[in-house]
Order: sequence, then structure tokens, then C-alpha cells
Amino acid sequence: MKTSGKAVIGIDVGGSGKGFHAVVLRNGRFIPQHFTAVTAVERWCLEQAAQVIAIDAPCAWATYSGSRLAERSLVVDGQTIQCFKTPARTSAHGRAFYGWVFNGEKLYERLLPHYQLFDGSCQSGKIVFETFPHAVVCALEGRVVSAQPKATIRRRMLCDLGYDDGPLRNIDFVDAALCAVTAERFLLGRTSSFGNAEEGFIVIPA
Repeated sequence: MKTSGKAVIGIDVGGSGKGFHAVVLRNGRFIPQHFTAVTAVERWCLEQAAQVIAIDAPCAWATYSGSRLAERSLVVDGQTIQCFKTPARTSAHGRAFYGWVFNGEKLYERLLPHYQLFDGSCQSGKIVFETFPHAVVCALEGRVVSAQPKATIRRRMLCDLGYDDGPLRNIDFVDAALCAVTAERFLLGRTSSFGNAEEGFIVIPA
């Protein structure tokens, strides 16, 4: 599956120590890159001329409850996909556990001057959206699958799709690659989304 040479990017977001694992997918090939500074990620994305960017981090905080509509409604084949529950920003403030979510917030802020955040309807232009690697695997499988052993299951999915996982040195790059695959599917009009404009959408393969 190729998109006429157009580049797409997937990014796995970690805390301050882990940083950002990114993968550009162009002409069926993965090229990984690791960053510690969000400004470096922004610059690299622009250098790659990526058409679509998919990020494994919440694009918004919960408005009222301890989760967002996107997380509560995420399903495949009628089965609920378990995922991280994003709290309200005030609940997460000052708690180290949510450092990666705040890192994701910074990344979206850097990218939004250049990319439109997916709002449930936009399909053209340069777009950035949130996705979730476990849900990506479940969607591609057509059913809810076990999340463990994570590395084995996710690498096998990439290989089954015809991609070479050799350049992906660790699970964080594998997750970024699954995000990139979802970005590629988005370009082809083969994705589904869950959520609302207020709390953000999660996009997965159709």
C-alpha cells in the first residue's frame, strides 16, 4: 500500500526521560528518528514534508470526568478496546505520571501552526491526529486482541502488512510505525474515528 511518494509520520510520546520516537513512512519504508526536544520534532516533521502526522498521545484533556468520550466509545467488532483514560488537566497537574501527556500537549501545540487537528470531518490538507497502537492492531485484526506480548504481536502485524520492521530498534519505534500506518490509511480514506471536537478524536484503521 503506497500513497504516491507522500510522506506520513507516526510519533510515540514519552516522558522527559524517554522523549519522542518518530517514524516517517514513505514508499512503504520506515525511517526512525529519536528526539528529546519537542522543537526538534517540529523541525523534522516539516523537513520531511509529512502530509499527515499520527500521534500516540491525547490531543485534549477530559472536560468533566476521568476519561474522554473517545476512550469510552473506542470499539472494534462491537467490543470495547481498553485504553488509557485521560483526566481533566487540573487533575493531572503536578503529577509525574502524566508527564508524557503534557509532553504530547506541547507537541500538538508546536504542530498546530502547520497542521490542522482532525475535527471529525477534515480529510484534506495537512492534518495531525491522535491514535493508539493497541487499537490500531485490534482494528487491523478485526477483533480485540491481547496487548501482550506487545512487541511480538505488533511486529507480526507490521510484517503481515508487508512492512520491514528491521529498522525499528525497540517497541517505541514499533508503536510509532503503527501510528504511521494509520496516517497512511487516513490518506487513503480508510480510517474510523471516535470522540468529539471538545475532547478530541482517536483515529484508527477502518
